[in-house]
Amino acid sequence: MQQLKEQVLEANLALPRFGLVTFTWGNVSAIDRERGWVAIKPSGVSYEGMRAEDIVVIDLQVNVVEGKWRPSSDTATHLALYRRYPSLGGIVHTHSTHATAWAQAGLAIPALGTTHADYFYGDIPCTRPLNEAEVQNDYELNTGNVIIETLGECEPLHMPGMVVYQHGPFSWGKDAHDAVHNAVVLEEVAKMAWIARGINPQLKPIDRYLMNQHYLRKHGPDAWYGQK
Repeated sequence: MQQLKEQVLEANLALPRFGLVTFTWGNVSAIDRERGWVAIKPSGVSYEGMRAEDIVVIDLQVNVVEGKWRPSSDTATHLALYRRYPSLGGIVHTHSTHATAWAQAGLAIPALGTTHADYFYGDIPCTRPLNEAEVQNDYELNTGNVIIETLGECEPLHMPGMVVYQHGPFSWGKDAHDAVHNAVVLEEVAKMAWIARGINPQLKPIDRYLMNQHYLRKHGPDAWYGQK
């Protein structure tokens, strides 16, 4: 449990370091699949001075296993994704500026270049709006459900993030560190797409063959990027 809490603490502290959060606008969680425990940032607690003992550990039914604080207000969203996708080991939510701007515009982040294609296989989706009933009843759970609805049968590690309509980005990965990495990339490609569209409003998506080359060399069955 201590190792899980320290991993989640380190991942949460990375969010302000990478410029992804303002004040307490974000959270990271990680799951121990063997025990069914999830460690997550406490609700509303500042990143400054946060320590491992502040991290809350819960089970998949939201029972607190260890911790003195209430878990993040987005806990139900994280748990919905962990229950649905066994490949996920870490989840990040932020309100990073450029990704949130696409969410507020209600638009997918278009795949325009190779930086995007190195991590995301296609446009980064924007969910549909939640209706009034979904917001007023189990809002955070329904946020998770609309992410699941948008992903469909897609393997989430092939599309390791999306923006929730009028809300902000969620990212995930094989562990908390990987999820933060993907959150940083999502924000960067959101910024690049905004700039590129401003330079050329008629810009077309990246060619499929170029996207395949860049994505598959990192993530395909015969990937050759990096070291063995």
